[in-house]
Amino acid sequence: MRKFILDTDWWTDCDDAVAVRLLCNAHAAGEVKLLGININACMPYSIPSLDVFTRDCGVEVPLAIDHRATNFDGTPSYQEHLAAVRNVKRKNEDVPDGLDFYKQLLKDADNHSVEILSIGFTQVLAGLLQNPEDLKLVARKVKHLWIMAGKWDEPGGREYNFHKNELTRLSGSILCRDWPTPITFLGWEIGHSVISGGNLPDGDLLKQVMKDHGSLNGRSSWDPMLILLALTEDPAKAGYRTVPGWAKVDESDGRNWFTEDPDGQHRYVVKLHEDSYYADAVNARLTRKSVL
Repeated sequence: MRKFILDTDWWTDCDDAVAVRLLCNAHAAGEVKLLGININACMPYSIPSLDVFTRDCGVEVPLAIDHRATNFDGTPSYQEHLAAVRNVKRKNEDVPDGLDFYKQLLKDADNHSVEILSIGFTQVLAGLLQNPEDLKLVARKVKHLWIMAGKWDEPGGREYNFHKNELTRLSGSILCRDWPTPITFLGWEIGHSVISGGNLPDGDLLKQVMKDHGSLNGRSSWDPMLILLALTEDPAKAGYRTVPGWAKVDESDGRNWFTEDPDGQHRYVVKLHEDSYYADAVNARLTRKSVL
């Protein structure tokens, strides 16, 4: 069975919640094994809200957070509401730091067995590359990195997960330069015009998340499209062609660049179908009756 770790900002946008629902549904159905979730933007209700949401999906997995990632401003519209829906089992202070979390999960894993899904900021992943022993651990245990980041339809594109602040620009640069396994990028241009999550039933906690965000009729599908791409594993079957080569992020301004190379270890995806094809694919896998 394929094994995943999710790295999410779980922050101000609701597409993270749509993505988490997709992944939890796949885990609950026995399609994949979700080893754990790390949050890479630390807000007061980060872990409590994710704890409630994942348990509402019928899934209880290890959680972690980058306790130092308090320099991401913004208002997470749904987090406090989620934390009040049910009894919270875990708070920020109850879970390990993200870097330690990854090291332990990877140490416990078989070689080349773990796939990482990144739908947020990349400083924790980049942190795994700073120590030679940790870098060897990643190379030995991780099979693939799937990441929603970058804007690849133009040279020098700029996307939020890479250019948000000095930390994200630096970590994006380090990640593209030093990550030792294959990487698949799904860029901003892929999910922006694909609207999903707008037809959820009353009583669904995800519907409340969408409403709190102001996206009751749906939201751009960056993060859920990354999850479905990874779950499908084969980009062609998921409705994409891929461009192989090498990605680069400028640490000074967060702009991304791509050098095409048929032997490159990086690739970004390009849509082959109309937006409705991808929206329908996301929506078809969203609904799950709460079990708690």
